[in-house]
Amino acid sequence: MILDLYEAGEKFYMYTGRGPSSESLHLGHLIPFMFTKYLQDVFKVPLVIQLSDDEKFSWKKNLTIAECERLARENAKDIIACGFDVERTFIFSNLNYVGREFYKNTLEVAKHVTYNNLRATYGITLEDHIGKVSYPPVQAPPAFASSFPQLFRGNDQLRCLIICAVDQDTYSRTIRDVAPKIGFQKPSLIESRFFPALQGENTKMSASDPKSEIYVTDSSEQIKAKVNKYAFSGGQDSVELHRKLGANLDVDVPIKYLEFFLEDDDELDHIKKEYKEGRMLTGEVKRRLIEVLSELVARHQRARAQVTEEMVDAFMAVRPLPNMFG
Repeated sequence: MILDLYEAGEKFYMYTGRGPSSESLHLGHLIPFMFTKYLQDVFKVPLVIQLSDDEKFSWKKNLTIAECERLARENAKDIIACGFDVERTFIFSNLNYVGREFYKNTLEVAKHVTYNNLRATYGITLEDHIGKVSYPPVQAPPAFASSFPQLFRGNDQLRCLIICAVDQDTYSRTIRDVAPKIGFQKPSLIESRFFPALQGENTKMSASDPKSEIYVTDSSEQIKAKVNKYAFSGGQDSVELHRKLGANLDVDVPIKYLEFFLEDDDELDHIKKEYKEGRMLTGEVKRRLIEVLSELVARHQRARAQVTEEMVDAFMAVRPLPNMFG
């Protein structure tokens, strides 16, 4: 729907976010931001990025409010390093922005989400503290243009495209359900599938398990060690058996990672064909993956090193964006 409207000349804006619970991002966190950056380049539209530091304070027992605020700024640096346009991008932390029109929309949403819905959708129990109950409505207002009067004043019905990973689907569906009840357009939604943990396709990267993930702060030596030691292989137990039977691509993690990050589709198809038919070994596939990830992470680290505190302040300043549709 939003693409049809765009072709007809209607404008829209984008919304994505990050829950800052660790010092830096891992590759799974990076995927939605890389895709969002691509969409911003293609459509030349404004973007709001929510840093849900209040959520992490409620859900993580070991984090103070001050630490959540610090992690939000550190994560903002990784996000900015993806290459977003400061003239079209507003990054905000809930602890520092929520209020006024944003909070009014939060209350409107909260009035239409029952406790039974929270229990069914988010796994809230009677033993949970009320901070966990109060957070879900805060994730909805960024999908409503009136939450950002400095950006969209007088255009409360501007449509929104939410970009997120599939684990945020419950939040997004709640937003789409509530929106017409409080007088707003339903946001459109596009989701990325899970980026699997190194241990296997049916897992996801977790910031609490350093062996499951590759951080954007990892060195090439760390990436090599993690891929070689932990990346689950679909290859056979012996070279002879592998040459005979080939690899199971459905469970092979190096292949899954290459599907995300290898730019050359022809090369990817060649690797998959040779590996599946046993002519390419697991070690060769992992070697190519290590090259791809090392280059990606090194490029991100160079960009991250250029992000200053002043740049973070510029992206997070509450301001109009006069050229956001330019």
